Amino acid sequence: MTAKYLPAELLDELDRISREADGPPWLAIVEGRDQLGGDSFIQVGDDGNRLTDIYVTRDRTPALAAELDVIAAARTYLPQLLDEIRELRRRLAQFEAGDAR
Repeated sequence: MTAKYLPAELLDELDRISREADGPPWLAIVEGRDQLGGDSFIQVGDDGNRLTDIYVTRDRTPALAAELDVIAAARTYLPQLLDEIRELRRRLAQFEAGDAR
């Protein structure tokens, strides 16, 4: 990737796939770190609105804790990050146009 900034079309695509996935929060639950037994997984939803858990493997072994953490964090925070990028771009455009509100 050589572009300095993500194109607006990519932000739109990320927004679309984010809306199509089960909503946040997603939380990585890692065996030995977050629980004593069982498999590591991604918990989808919170205690009041749990959906089916997601199990991630690499070939035949469970994904690493860091991989589960980044998947869960990306899903949980992507909508906010997209909103923040768009807001900052809007403010920058206003500033560059001489309208620093």
